[in-house]
Amino acid sequence: MASPTEQASERFTRRLREVVVAAVVGVFLLMTLLWLLDRLRGLLVLAVFSLFCGFALEPAVNRLARRGWGRGRATLVVFLALAVVFSAFGALLGSIVVQQVTDLVKNLDDYAREIADFLDEQLGVDLSSTDVAGQAGTVGQFSRSILGGALGFGATVLTLLFSLLTVATLTFYAAKDGPAMRRAVCRMLPPATQREVLRAWEIAIDRTAAYVYYRVILASISALVHWVALVALDVPFAVSLGLWVGLVSQFVPTVGTYIAGVVPVAVALAESPRTALWVLLFIVIYQQVENYVISPPLSAKTMKIHPALGFVAAIGGVALIGPLGALLALPVVATIQSFLTVYLPEHDMVEDELLSDDGGPVADADEAAEAEAEAREQADSS
Repeated sequence: MASPTEQASERFTRRLREVVVAAVVGVFLLMTLLWLLDRLRGLLVLAVFSLFCGFALEPAVNRLARRGWGRGRATLVVFLALAVVFSAFGALLGSIVVQQVTDLVKNLDDYAREIADFLDEQLGVDLSSTDVAGQAGTVGQFSRSILGGALGFGATVLTLLFSLLTVATLTFYAAKDGPAMRRAVCRMLPPATQREVLRAWEIAIDRTAAYVYYRVILASISALVHWVALVALDVPFAVSLGLWVGLVSQFVPTVGTYIAGVVPVAVALAESPRTALWVLLFIVIYQQVENYVISPPLSAKTMKIHPALGFVAAIGGVALIGPLGALLALPVVATIQSFLTVYLPEHDMVEDELLSDDGGPVADADEAAEAEAEAREQADSS
């Protein structure tokens, strides 16, 4: 019979073996999970993006469903309406973009010489038109070589179309089967937890809809202002270009502002370099006005988040998941903030000068109410 010391040693050895095996299995499972997340990162990003698109469309689908429409038919109608709008927009601008870009590449050398002369005459910048023309010729050759890569361009288009088809499919089912998904989740939870989950889900839908509303307002303001400016500068296709700048700058993440500005500048360059420079200057100035004057109060009222927090969230979203992160960051942060506002308790404020906007002492709410009542009584007695 083994001694107590030997039995303890055997138990320790067996326990150590179990811990080592569990650690090895845990590390293997963790590495497998990380590998899967890395391989499926693109699909997961599209799935999350589609979920938030479904949140944005669900209020419209719910409105039709409450009027007796089936959810499948209501979702299909909303999708068709969006498809008609985007198709009309694409048809309106497609021919303009192709024509102007083709003319720009074809006449790039002449435009470069005109720009060099304009800078020399108006701004006193002595820039050799020969050097600029030579650089423009190099750019033109590079552009033509890129345009000639039809195979690579076709692969990019196919990848984009596949991603759009994936997002459209997942968004359709997210909007159509929203109640079914909520029922599936709630079946696994007790009634009290179900109400909390549904409350959080409602907050996510509300904040996402507010984000779309916020972007639509910004796009409308941008389109109107750029249309007026392009008309004043006598740039052709002012209405179409205004719509282009408004929509692309607001709904294409990260690089939307730059893509939106290229087309009107190219169209204006076909008229004259002077007009193109004025258009470029206006776009840059308006972007600063939008960032620091228009967007902050609008974001505070619709998204209910501080502009600085939204700016940091957009940068963090890009760093985490790429360009789509900038589009998802605001609704995600607004949802989390609303969730914390609902569930975190609020307490009475202490009196401290640091809590006052003007640096003075902060009066207690009860004291302020009593002072107001006393002032009212004195006014009535007099």
